[in-house]
Amino acid sequence: MYHTMEKQDRIQWGKLFLIGFGFFGVSVLWSLYNTYVPLLLDGKFGLDSVAISIIMVLDNIAAFLIQPAVGVWSDGLRTKIGRRLPFIIIGAPIAAVAFGLIPLASTLPVLLACTVTTLLAMAFWRTPVVALMPDVTPSKFRSQANGVINFMGGLGLVIGTAVGAILVKMDHAMASAFPFWFGSILVILAAVLVFIFVREPEYEKHEGEEKPKTASTIEGLKEVFTGKQRDAILIFLAIFFWFIAYNAIETFLSLYGKNFLGLTDSGAGQLITSVGASFLLFAIPAGLIGAKFGRRKTILTGLAIMVLTMSSMFFIPKDILLTTYTRIPLLGDFMNVTIILLLAGIGWSLININSLPMVVDLTTKDRVGTYTGLYYFFSTLSAIIGPLLNGLIVKLSGGDYGQIMLVGPIFMAFALICIFFVKRGEANPEADKHHGDSYQEEYEGIDAIL
Repeated sequence: MYHTMEKQDRIQWGKLFLIGFGFFGVSVLWSLYNTYVPLLLDGKFGLDSVAISIIMVLDNIAAFLIQPAVGVWSDGLRTKIGRRLPFIIIGAPIAAVAFGLIPLASTLPVLLACTVTTLLAMAFWRTPVVALMPDVTPSKFRSQANGVINFMGGLGLVIGTAVGAILVKMDHAMASAFPFWFGSILVILAAVLVFIFVREPEYEKHEGEEKPKTASTIEGLKEVFTGKQRDAILIFLAIFFWFIAYNAIETFLSLYGKNFLGLTDSGAGQLITSVGASFLLFAIPAGLIGAKFGRRKTILTGLAIMVLTMSSMFFIPKDILLTTYTRIPLLGDFMNVTIILLLAGIGWSLININSLPMVVDLTTKDRVGTYTGLYYFFSTLSAIIGPLLNGLIVKLSGGDYGQIMLVGPIFMAFALICIFFVKRGEANPEADKHHGDSYQEEYEGIDAIL
């Protein structure tokens, strides 16, 4: 017993990074998909902006419809290799092959077939690969683990876009296809690493114990909104609100930089790099902070930072925002607005890293996939509504992209109010004690491998 507790009192960083390869593969493919599919639709098939935007929103629609249901399905699945891994070893190769075929499509229907297959396959395995983290990680280590997972996701995004840009510039007839093939190879490699090195805990049925009941996505929503799940309602509403606000940055920041601040295309693009860079660097520290000071307090701090940074970009005069101090590789001109966005990335990491651990610690091990699916249900719903809402606000204001930095803080404030009244969602020592043997076996297996 002493040996077990000793093992549980330290973090197995190697194990967490191995689990993170799954999300690494997801991020690599999505970063390349969002970068090069629009270019292909425009350059090869000559589609207009409306048609391209419709095709590019299909991934959010697929995720919205499929990911929550798959999370529920995986909760009730029992196989020799676990309940999450089957989705990964089926979905990842299909997504990789379909993605690799996209640049080879000679007609638009064939390209759409490859694209839709990629989207469906990605939606099939994303929720299980994320649910795998809380499955094999003790409750008290989940904030740190989610920091590692998101660090690996950010690393996948950086590697995907950086290497993709190099490959597409090569003097070769198939250079435009190289980023797609590079992404396919990394997705398969990531899935293989997860399959080889990650072992799911066994859930043995004890005498007198009933088989865990699973619910559909609709039933899961009904369960949360019955009034008995007050904290879950508040957290999911907060997730919905803060992702609407964050979409203002993610979707329109480059246009804000170009049309509101008057930056060049390159300078506007580097504003996004500022947010991504600080999020990547602060992902793991954000998990450590959440574990030490509490997830709720950490998220509240992050929300306060986001309210202040976004609103300051609206109220501070342009000439002060554009005051430049020096030039930094990757970030470009180091301006006051750069400093604000670096702080925003830190605030976003405090929120994003600690939110999923709060969600999964509201439920039991048998419903982790369901609650992970609901997390993506609300975040994806906001990813569909957010850009449309922010775009409408810009249009109604006569093309003033500065307005998104006024509306964004309002939704962040709504999220802050929701989280302020949440009482549960912190690390659960009782859950760790109850499942100590399963975690212990997993920890020892990884120790032996590493």
